[in-house]
Amino acid sequence: MQGLLTVYGENMSKFQQYILNKVFWFLFAFLIALIANFILPRLIPGNPVDAIIGQMSSGGGVSGEALEKVYAAYIAEFGLDKPLGEQFLTYIGRIAQGDLGVSFARSPARVQELIAEALPWTIALQLPAILIGWTLGNLLGVLAAYKKGWLDRALFPTFMFTSSMPYYCLSILLLYFLAVYLRIFPAGGGYSYAVSPGFNWTFITSALEHYFLPFVSLVIIFVGGQALGMRAMSIYELDADYVRFSRSLGVGDNRIIFYIFRNAMLPQVTGLALAIGSLVSGALITEIVFGYPGVGTLLFRSIRQSDYPVIQGITLFIMIAVLLANFFVDIAYGYIDPRIRARTAGER
Repeated sequence: MQGLLTVYGENMSKFQQYILNKVFWFLFAFLIALIANFILPRLIPGNPVDAIIGQMSSGGGVSGEALEKVYAAYIAEFGLDKPLGEQFLTYIGRIAQGDLGVSFARSPARVQELIAEALPWTIALQLPAILIGWTLGNLLGVLAAYKKGWLDRALFPTFMFTSSMPYYCLSILLLYFLAVYLRIFPAGGGYSYAVSPGFNWTFITSALEHYFLPFVSLVIIFVGGQALGMRAMSIYELDADYVRFSRSLGVGDNRIIFYIFRNAMLPQVTGLALAIGSLVSGALITEIVFGYPGVGTLLFRSIRQSDYPVIQGITLFIMIAVLLANFFVDIAYGYIDPRIRARTAGER
């Protein structure tokens, strides 16, 4: 790629070549991910029509011949009788038109509609948890590194414990003790089934009660991981000359902590961008544990039903979000990181 840019981009600055290089790898990764997004759901044993026919036959009263006709009709309707290559071209054509198709298991519901119903729940759960966890984690990490002593001895093992605990493990513990054993919070769902969704106080109160446990489980884990990363970067920054010089000049602790926080922030910004980019998939198991009506729960149910269009639609959404997060982080680094600016200064 660098040679190609050299031949065709003699009049470009090095920074423009850096941008084009990132765009090329973004498009290449997107193509590979698109192919994988089509193939991987089809590696799941069975197909969605088998599940549909199984549900129809379980009730009895339907002859075998009628089931065969229904089976053939569904196979033709979903395009599963066509060669894999033709299915892939159809899939690409629909994506180019912004059409994610019709759900196999919930036909005639369209994939876009199902994702649009579940996505607000996931964003409302994940985005505040990520932002609050990132902010608290970074602040606690830099304080533990700078203050040391009893604060670091107390916080560091806590960070290690929470960051190494899987999301679902903490979710199960909170669910058992606070919802099943103590009965302080509801055990699952996004809201009580006794109320109807709407902008009224009854629904909002019910939604907040169901929201608390999954939110807290995500924040605790995220705080631990971010605090560990910030603590390690801050300890590295503490040995820098500017910290010793500031102390010798009598600069206050709060100002020095601010300097350390700012200089150790670059890798943490990357973690924040990637966490936001992958927020749809980040709470997958947490949503399943609590029965929360987000995209993670929708994906889990679709996998169980081999619902290819829904699986592909959700994973396509996740894939684009993660790739864009990586892409924008790389571009932001080109502006923020002085080392990259120095390498790409050139003619700019």
